Amino acid sequence: MQSTNRPPVRPDRKAPPPAAHPAILWQPEAADAVRCLACAHRCLVRPGRAGICHVRLNVDGKLLTAVFGRAVSAGADPIEKKPLFHFHPGSIAFSIATRGCNFHCLHCQNWSISQAESEDLGIPDFPLPPASVVSAALAAGSRSIAYTYTEPTVFIEYVVETARLAAEAGLANVLVTNGYQTPEALDALAPLVQAANVDLKAFDDSFYRHVVGARLAPVLETLAGMKARGIWLEVTTLLIPGLNDDPAGLDELTRWLVSNLGPETPWHVSRFFPAYKLSDLEPTPVETIRRAVEAGRAAGLRHVYSGNLHDGDEDTHCASCGETLIRRRGYVAVRAALEDGLCAMCGHSLAGVGLDEWGRRDGTP
Repeated sequence: MQSTNRPPVRPDRKAPPPAAHPAILWQPEAADAVRCLACAHRCLVRPGRAGICHVRLNVDGKLLTAVFGRAVSAGADPIEKKPLFHFHPGSIAFSIATRGCNFHCLHCQNWSISQAESEDLGIPDFPLPPASVVSAALAAGSRSIAYTYTEPTVFIEYVVETARLAAEAGLANVLVTNGYQTPEALDALAPLVQAANVDLKAFDDSFYRHVVGARLAPVLETLAGMKARGIWLEVTTLLIPGLNDDPAGLDELTRWLVSNLGPETPWHVSRFFPAYKLSDLEPTPVETIRRAVEAGRAAGLRHVYSGNLHDGDEDTHCASCGETLIRRRGYVAVRAALEDGLCAMCGHSLAGVGLDEWGRRDGTP
């Protein structure tokens, strides 16, 4: 196993070639340095350098973004793939990403785009202006646009402009994020974003520092901040053998979710497969996932889902009577006893967004 005791990442790295688009959320500092305020690293970026994310750079004492309107991935996905199970289930989310990330996860599945600097980019980016994103989303029959695959906070300018146009076109906006936003970033995003899946990687600051290059506290602050701003939240935790699957830590994590986000917050527990710098580890045992699911339920979470399992429980059940409301196989969701957002058996309202639209949208009775 590779050591997780790597040195901290320096934000003062050589910058990619200059981009023309100005960044938001920054302030000037002495000697033409700038302080980026988009994520909780709050990088001090000197002239000619870039932040931890590789894509926010200081040119002549101003912060610019190298990735505005430059996508590395774009396409239509089921909303369940995000995963978002309680947000317009059964709908399509048009998903986009740029290169760059403010985390450096040793197990990153998308490292070729998240960790790539411009000169060594393995997957070429391509121009995709915000208006073109919205047009493509509408053409694909999407209900929403998802900012995903890498970390949307580092391309927040692209997100904000696209999300504004999407809202005007009647589309929702969702984030799939590591949750390392600043309050300033949340204030910019909250009026435009309706839902987020936040990757809560562990309830252990040491794990965050050594495995992903960040800290736990800002993620918890973001989760609470999103909840307070009215963003629909679902949380994902990828369990890595020996690193974040300790039962005591999972008990703390699930109790925190119940106390701070509410018992009907969906929690997705996913199975790790070897990747990137943790390719020498074994996949997460299925039994570990099942124990975590039971621990979440025991803590009081009413919607716990197991991911990356062929026989995983991804159906949605009524939090009151237990009736199956939505059945899922892979990324296909089918309504069962859900009528106008309510359980057909007991009338309990299913927590989420757009649940009452489902029948009207798909034409089913």
